[in-house]
Amino acid sequence: MRLSTSITAVTAMSMVMGIALAQGAAHADSPALSSPVSSALPHDCSDLVRIRAFSDDLDKKTLDGVYVGNLSALAVDRAGHISAVSDESYLYSLDVREKAGTLSAEAMSVAPLTDLNGAAPDSEGLAVDLDGTRLISSETEPSVTRYDRDGTAVEALPVPAALAVTPAGRAVSNQTFEGLTLQPGGRTLVASMEGALSGDETGVVRLQTWQRAGVGKPFKTGAQYGYQADQGLGVVELAPAGDGRLLVLERGFTAGVGNTVRLYLADPRRADNVSGTATLTSDGPARLAPKTLLADLADCPTLGATAEQPQPNPLLDNIEGLTVTGHTAAGRLKILLVSDDNERDTQITRLYSLDVALPH
Repeated sequence: MRLSTSITAVTAMSMVMGIALAQGAAHADSPALSSPVSSALPHDCSDLVRIRAFSDDLDKKTLDGVYVGNLSALAVDRAGHISAVSDESYLYSLDVREKAGTLSAEAMSVAPLTDLNGAAPDSEGLAVDLDGTRLISSETEPSVTRYDRDGTAVEALPVPAALAVTPAGRAVSNQTFEGLTLQPGGRTLVASMEGALSGDETGVVRLQTWQRAGVGKPFKTGAQYGYQADQGLGVVELAPAGDGRLLVLERGFTAGVGNTVRLYLADPRRADNVSGTATLTSDGPARLAPKTLLADLADCPTLGATAEQPQPNPLLDNIEGLTVTGHTAAGRLKILLVSDDNERDTQITRLYSLDVALPH
């Protein structure tokens, strides 16, 4: 998503690619943390999150005459690379590798995207299905469309009417399906609204699910859950934790200060289905998905990174994409993040590899 106006924020791999890609409860009913003893390692962002490396290799590059940037989502591809989409309607294949603490990246292919009506989508979320097809969300309508590996649209999923942008529904333009992920097993797809629906409390967003009986079967709309984002922040990405819980990336921007980026663990299994609830508030009666702060990325070490505009940490930029790429030998999740540079000289396309220890 392009941040066209400032958002007021709180003050301010080795699967596939050979990437060898909390501080406490942030919600009153979050489960108690069983945090490992702090190791105080130089790369720790918190007791639970460690940054391994970053790369600016993709910044301001082109491939076949197409700009490699505006990246809004990542997903692991079965072919051994990382798939990525831009909000300028392109699908990329990236070769991302990590070795000896150094992260490298190269764009291998690019394909334009159009939806079933021939229109260019505002591509924000991405999931690679078990058959290799891509599920891509657009925040224009919003929509979720299935594409073949070459980027040809083949199917549109049903979307509840209330989630459509006003006046067709209750969603605010540019605040719809920003995150998209498949739960393990491929039977449950989850999309996150970036902002609240009209009539819902500001900051309380909806997570929409789709269910299917098995791979190759059609997705049907499923349960919907509420999630409370931090004040001034929006939900920009989701990824599966592997046990039904979700990694949630929240982000905001304050002019002259920079980005706020926080990684949370949310548990929709402990939330009520709110698909029939007209109004969501932070204090009920519907139970929202409890969340636990894993790390505020401003607390990560800089690793020598530089920024093109003011940032609370020069490592930060407009981080928008997140995918899980595997596990470490110790069982921590390996994750890969990417920032959307909005094709501006003051922003950077940057990849980040981190690992995460999940609290019980």
